[in-house]
Amino acid sequence: MMGSFSITVNGQQHVDTDVPVYLNLLDWLRNLGLTGAKEGCAEGECGACAVLIARPDGDEASRWTSINACLVPALACNGQEVVTSEGLGTSPGPGSVENLHPVQKEMAYRGGSQCGFCTPGFICSMAAEYYRPERTPTGAAPASATATAASGPGSPAASSATTTSASTPSGELGENGFDLHALSGNLCRCTGYRPIKDAAYALTTPDSNDPLALRQSSSAPVVDRGETRTGEALFTRPQDLDDLAGRYAEAPDAVLLAGSTDVGVETNIRHTRPENVIAIDHLEELRSLRHADDHVEIGAALTLSEAERRLDGSVPLLAKLFPQFASRLIRNSATFGGNLGTGSPIGDSAPVLLALDASLVLYSTEGERTVPISEYFTGYRQTVRKTGEFIRAIRIPLPLSETTAFYKVAKRRFDDISSVSTAFAMQLDEGRISSIRIGMGGVAATPIRAQAAEQYLVNKPWTEETVREASSLMTAESTPMDDHRASSRYRSSMLEQSVLRFYAQFRPSEFVGAKS
Repeated sequence: MMGSFSITVNGQQHVDTDVPVYLNLLDWLRNLGLTGAKEGCAEGECGACAVLIARPDGDEASRWTSINACLVPALACNGQEVVTSEGLGTSPGPGSVENLHPVQKEMAYRGGSQCGFCTPGFICSMAAEYYRPERTPTGAAPASATATAASGPGSPAASSATTTSASTPSGELGENGFDLHALSGNLCRCTGYRPIKDAAYALTTPDSNDPLALRQSSSAPVVDRGETRTGEALFTRPQDLDDLAGRYAEAPDAVLLAGSTDVGVETNIRHTRPENVIAIDHLEELRSLRHADDHVEIGAALTLSEAERRLDGSVPLLAKLFPQFASRLIRNSATFGGNLGTGSPIGDSAPVLLALDASLVLYSTEGERTVPISEYFTGYRQTVRKTGEFIRAIRIPLPLSETTAFYKVAKRRFDDISSVSTAFAMQLDEGRISSIRIGMGGVAATPIRAQAAEQYLVNKPWTEETVREASSLMTAESTPMDDHRASSRYRSSMLEQSVLRFYAQFRPSEFVGAKS
């Protein structure tokens, strides 16, 4: 292998001289004998492989972030710090919990583990939330949570029918500030989620001398830039944006790697073995978030979790998208650039960005150009990007529409691929629709705008009769297909119901000029 490779795992540096480009972090860790993290689904849906990695949190701080180790290549973690479940706490002997981490102790005490397969992943995701700097207790953590377990397959927060006691402010947020959505990417098949929820809601704040908490007050490791070659395969971290453009122009078939939430699945399930990987997740030119007078610009390689924190609700429609986009584990790595770069017709971000009238900033050695997202998709997994061109940023024009909604139809409420998704951005003026944009996903070969319905609705009164006519036009504009997720008829019906749901949510009798 050409180029140095090392990762600090549980405080100890490990150097390797033979790491294949396709080898994921999970397998590399298990080869070290750290077998707490496991492969369950190999797609980032079960969370059994979760580990913690130190990510930048501003210039002078870091943040323990949970990620799916089964998806990210080990080489993408070169020079980084990783903590596995084994590194969170140590036990001096059988039956002793003297040196267990607080998360491990609560999980053990409250019966949060049965077969144990999923437990290390749960513990790592729970630890990331335990150390989340924004977690603010609203009162004393309850001795035990009486919220009912989520029903059916999925995450601990997988049921909208979850009930809570008076001791917790909601079904998904504990009095200790623990956001149960942090566990939305972790699945348990034998214990039941109530004791896991009990453990989460029983956690206090980290001690002042907690070494992992103290670690967050210093900056994350600097990412190594350069080349690593194993056999015929090449893994590269460009020096800057122009270096990336030059390399991509010379090798347009190279895989651009940001969060690896798509590439990792292809590697694990379809056994693809890319020979040229260009990692772009470290480039600051792709990781910016900028507010201008007339637009908001989000870097293509900024993770969704980072975008969510930094936007802080300033784009309400995106704030409605984030909780429904896969799981926290996935959002900690996934990017807008990756979601749009695949050209998938069922990517969750596309309908929302269509409703926001966003544009994509494309970059290559020939320079930069801006393309409206409504013109970006040209066919099934095909786009207007030229050879050697990549997405640099997403631009959302200002001002924003006041009334917005995002509806996703899937088999699970969280951590699932959509069958149909719709996004709405509407402006009302004295009871009439002055402007409206509707994005649709999963109902054609590409994400599309409901242009006929939009044109019909403009200048019309916001009434049920108007909306019902528009729903028929939306259905006529789509060309859904039958597949294993849903039938064409079902998708058409969900399209029709989505606009009726939008009207029901913002009907004039209950909604008079209120913002989304």
